[in-house]
Amino acid sequence: MALGVGAVLALVAANGPAATGFAERAWHAYTINQRAYKARYGHWDVVDVPERFRVNAIHAALLRTGKVLLIAGSGNDEKNFRAGTFQSVLWDPVRNTFKLVPTPKDMFCAGHAQLPDGRLLVAGGTARYEKLTGDVRRAGGAMLVKNENPDAPRTFPAGTVFVGSSGKRYRSQLAVLVPRATKTITEQDKDEGKKHKGKGKHKGKRKAVKKKVTVTAAQARVYVEALTEGEDGITHTADQYRIQGLTGQDAHDLYGLAAKLGLDKKDFQGLKDAYEFDPIAERYVPVDPMSEARWYPTLVTLKDGRVLTVSGLDDMGEIIPGKNEIYDPATRSWSAGPDRYFPTYPALFLTGGGRLFYSGSNAGYGPADRGRTPGLWDVGTNAFEPVPGLEERDMTETSASVLLPPAQDRKVMILGGGGVGESHRSSKRTAIADLSAPAPRYTRGPDLPRPTRYLNAVLTPDDKVFTTGGSGDYRGKRGSDILHAQFYDPRKRAFRNAADPTVGRDYHSEALLLPDGRIAVFGSNPLFADKAGTRMGAFEKRIEVYTPPYLYRHHRPALRTGPLVAARGETLTLPGTDRRGVAAVRLMRPSAVTHATDVEQRSVALTLRAAGGGAVAVEIPEDPSLVPAGWYMIFLVDRAGTPSRAAWVHIR
Repeated sequence: MALGVGAVLALVAANGPAATGFAERAWHAYTINQRAYKARYGHWDVVDVPERFRVNAIHAALLRTGKVLLIAGSGNDEKNFRAGTFQSVLWDPVRNTFKLVPTPKDMFCAGHAQLPDGRLLVAGGTARYEKLTGDVRRAGGAMLVKNENPDAPRTFPAGTVFVGSSGKRYRSQLAVLVPRATKTITEQDKDEGKKHKGKGKHKGKRKAVKKKVTVTAAQARVYVEALTEGEDGITHTADQYRIQGLTGQDAHDLYGLAAKLGLDKKDFQGLKDAYEFDPIAERYVPVDPMSEARWYPTLVTLKDGRVLTVSGLDDMGEIIPGKNEIYDPATRSWSAGPDRYFPTYPALFLTGGGRLFYSGSNAGYGPADRGRTPGLWDVGTNAFEPVPGLEERDMTETSASVLLPPAQDRKVMILGGGGVGESHRSSKRTAIADLSAPAPRYTRGPDLPRPTRYLNAVLTPDDKVFTTGGSGDYRGKRGSDILHAQFYDPRKRAFRNAADPTVGRDYHSEALLLPDGRIAVFGSNPLFADKAGTRMGAFEKRIEVYTPPYLYRHHRPALRTGPLVAARGETLTLPGTDRRGVAAVRLMRPSAVTHATDVEQRSVALTLRAAGGGAVAVEIPEDPSLVPAGWYMIFLVDRAGTPSRAAWVHIR
């Protein structure tokens, strides 16, 4: 039971300064549990998660069933990676039940996007953990595998051995498919030196046609490591490598080429694998792999329902130099997309005309001087229009970005961020880009209360942006986790305080809106457990749920929550709804979030009109760049800003 005011004062009087800290904590606990406080600031609760379901939540996605898929993969734990222990958990926030889901690959640091049929596309992940200089035991690097046979491709399994001219041996770490060589035939005239009779007086030399065949070797890259540990495995010069086990013509046609293979730092390597998560069967379904391996990619939905995957580290641990791919849900296959370079996990938002807006937000990898200019990208023509005006452009890494509500306004906000890499610097800057303007540019917004990176930002049905957590330093160093939350009001262009969370959240944390209007927060991966940096940090496995002030009001609009279906441009009737208590209707796309990046969430204002019998009818916008096909939550909002529970609607 919370202590009363008199008891607190008595303790302070009896024990002096020694009791002050206890008294303040008791008074705070008493205050935040009062209904008047909750109605003004909201309230936080820690979810009771049974121990066997406590995972390192790296990714979180709300499914059309109302359940939340938490993807850990190996969970940034190399012991799990080596053991092949990959985890996903389904959480039902209504019943507070949990279910372990078999996870076929290490989806740690993959990308994800909502598909038109309600499945979740998950692509990429981890093929190898990084090794810092000094920790690398075996020399290694990129091997180009060549194929001069134009008649057949060739697949080499992981473990294939390549032998250099000096006898040094290297083993491939992944399987590699080498395409067949290309064969071109050209025709050339040949003078045979013989004369032939022509008509009239004309005579000449006979011309013969000679065919020239040219074979161009195909190639594919694979990462290799020396069979022996230490410096004896280093190769300093370029060399050609025979493939152990090949004989005859195969040994001639198939070989490896590599430059220096050394003991340098090795970055994370990506996976090519892709899966769809079926929310009804509650399992991963394999689909065609990508052509590029990706670690830290962004997946963003296009206006036609296809999904573009951008950036990431490849199977060499190198940032992909602009090779992007498009996934077609109808065929479950990938095709080449437009070439454009971005840092890893770039924040890309679908906007007017089907263009993508790159806010400048990104996470993790990429040089400070490349790929960081915000702008509008036409995926069809590959044209890129820079959007100027963003201050502190060198502080966009680990920043948050949101498409402000309602989405029709076409305004994107960037919040906070930090310096590139392991920089101690962070920013309290916010800025807003009005993409509907003839010449879009960023303008400064209100500052955050303090410099913040890894900030989580969540749209709410009352057209606010809830922001929480983050830290002032890289991965919470120096005890810099921020136990603070606030709401941003786009109409007032101002922040107001919310109740403070009790759990610190920095790197590898996520937050999303639940169908009942609450907000769930997951994860956090601090580098250290103390300010001095003497003890390694532990992954935060607690789930904390925030109940906003709008859920502490006496009245809430009613809405039947059974699944609905509508097409763009149609009028949708919401039966059993009293029109008199509804001021607005919002169509909200469910989140798929990781690394402070959530390009899925959007809140679309629906035109409201009365229907027969006092029911509510709403018009679904026709524009697919505003409402891409898929499952959405629909909320009724009253004049006080109180939302109903969401109903799920499938927009086709």
